[in-house]
Amino acid sequence: MTFLLDEALTLKSIPRAGWLRVGIDQPESVAAHSWGICWLIVAHAPKGVDTERALKIAVVHDLAEVRTGDITPHDGISKTDKGRLEDTAARAMFSGREDLFELWQEYEQNTTPEARLVHDCDKLDMGLQALHYAKRTGVDASEFIQSARANIGNEELLRVLDEAVANLA
Repeated sequence: MTFLLDEALTLKSIPRAGWLRVGIDQPESVAAHSWGICWLIVAHAPKGVDTERALKIAVVHDLAEVRTGDITPHDGISKTDKGRLEDTAARAMFSGREDLFELWQEYEQNTTPEARLVHDCDKLDMGLQALHYAKRTGVDASEFIQSARANIGNEELLRVLDEAVANLA
């Protein structure tokens, strides 16, 4: 288990690839993004959702990227191949910790209210981060905001994004 903890710390130094692609100097790390998701869960979890479980899912959802890197749609890797690479990495990383692998799988399958909340907060965090970078650097963040809008299913979280967009204008 010590090895997993040591390896997981690497997530702090993996930059989010999408921000690098659009020219953001010193972008957030994958771990910082995971923290953003956790904050959004704490701030916006609807009643009836197991917040503790959602937070656990958020913490593990990107851990496979320690081994695969932050694969984006612009990398020319199919969703199927990305899924296979991440599944292989997660199985190896979580060997001996089935509970953690099950949380990771729950996120990937996106069938529970907790997994759906994490997915929505993942997209909301991306959209809010895009607005932050647009304000700070002038980068065109529209593709990230459009992607977030298209993929957030929770109406309250969509309103949070829309309000943030309106406040930037």
